[in-house]
Amino acid sequence: MKRGIILFFSFLFPCLLNAQLSTQQDTIRYVMANLNLRESPNTTSAIITQIPKGTQVTIDEDCECKWIPINYNGYIGYVSTKYLSKEKIECTTTYNNSTSIKYYTNSKGERVQSPTYYNSAPPGATALCRDGTYSFSKSRRGTCSHHGGVAKWLK
Repeated sequence: MKRGIILFFSFLFPCLLNAQLSTQQDTIRYVMANLNLRESPNTTSAIITQIPKGTQVTIDEDCECKWIPINYNGYIGYVSTKYLSKEKIECTTTYNNSTSIKYYTNSKGERVQSPTYYNSAPPGATALCRDGTYSFSKSRRGTCSHHGGVAKWLK
């Protein structure tokens, strides 16, 4: 009898585990473009933050709807499903090569790198801007002011 119960559960457990894994895989999506996270499910509602291209997000359930609620970095809002993919997005960027990096002089006379797109936070970055760029500002005042504001402080 014990052997029969053990045998039954040994066959059942992998099936339950596979079902749980497939459910988790079904709810993972990748952002196909810099994507606005909005307060309501429409294009006229306020933008909470911007999710960078290639970011992995988790949705509660797969649906054929136009908008879906998600939680991103502690922000809860809606995104358009037409910008989500089941396949991982390869983020290739040339923004961080030496020819595209620009600099400005801040109010203290210091030369500072302008906000620039990177795949992840580069050394020296102080904030992630809402448009997906990383800021290198030496002061909090005005940081990301032309890039939608600060989405997240890094230092």
